[in-house]
Amino acid sequence: MSPRMKPWIAAIHAYVPGKSRADDGRELLKLSANENPLGTSPLALAARAAAKAPSLYPDPDSAELRAAIGRVHGIDPARVVCGTGSDELLNLAAQAFAGPGDEVLFPRYSFAVYDIAARRCGAQPVEARDADYGADVDALLACVNERTRVVFIANPNNPTGSFLPAAELARLHAGLPGDVLLVIDQAYAEYVDPADDDGGLALAAAHENVLVTRTFSKIYGLAGERIGWGTGTPHLVDALNRIRGPFNVTATGQSTAAAALEDQAFVTASREHNREVRARFVAALEALGNHGLRPLPSQANFVLVLFEGALSAETALRGLAERGFAVRHLPGQGLPQGLRITIGTAEHMDVIADSLARMAEGSA
Repeated sequence: MSPRMKPWIAAIHAYVPGKSRADDGRELLKLSANENPLGTSPLALAARAAAKAPSLYPDPDSAELRAAIGRVHGIDPARVVCGTGSDELLNLAAQAFAGPGDEVLFPRYSFAVYDIAARRCGAQPVEARDADYGADVDALLACVNERTRVVFIANPNNPTGSFLPAAELARLHAGLPGDVLLVIDQAYAEYVDPADDDGGLALAAAHENVLVTRTFSKIYGLAGERIGWGTGTPHLVDALNRIRGPFNVTATGQSTAAAALEDQAFVTASREHNREVRARFVAALEALGNHGLRPLPSQANFVLVLFEGALSAETALRGLAERGFAVRHLPGQGLPQGLRITIGTAEHMDVIADSLARMAEGSA
């Protein structure tokens, strides 16, 4: 006899991270995990180097970091909770408000963690149909019933890059019952032009059933530190604080993230770099439309490229690996025809676009 795993845990397909090595063990340039090609703010690196020795526990409340978040975003620090990446907070949100017999709803082609978060607490994951690989508000609302407890929406969405404007996000919230938690996952929000803000933080400030999560892993270039944060009304923050780890964010992570927030010039430079290089890359791929390559519109720091012609995603994946690049193939998320490609340097993206053109023309 051995301990028996709960059936809903046994149903989980473990998260598969982006590869950084080829099948033969060669190290590849990693454009599979949406990391910032500009690295990390010098202010953050200096704070990390000056961090205290790790013999003492970190501040369990991340008070300094929450205060810094509050200053930058105009949020009461008491309405902020910090986590081990935003992934921890997404899981805690499902755990706090859903369980066996409940449903957790999200759009098709969403972040893989939503399905895991639902199953982890014994709830049933429910996928709403998409609208050309993006979220469909009407489809989501049509799936809501008396068992729905949590709705996850990533904006911009990972892995498709799609984006719901403020009016659509507000319409989704307005259509939900008050006892259903709307979790707006804004991991890539800083890559969106500030003029196109989706209004998620304002919804979280004004309503009892909205939680917004963000991360320092993307534009801030702190993926290795694993720091995220969320904001909502006090009862939502209290719920997550009750069940999060007591020392979940390291002391180094707290001070480094607080310093990163002070360097908004680095954030702006990263956003502008991404916007310019992404536009150039997308234009190069759109010129290959007659070969069946279709880059989906993206507001994030990656582009999902669909291979709908003679060149398959699998062949392109292997070809790019041979040229030294790791990108993300997503058959486990229902996208065997897609490759998600992180926006790297201009030079790297030019090489990838040229490589895909050569492969597409050779497959014609």
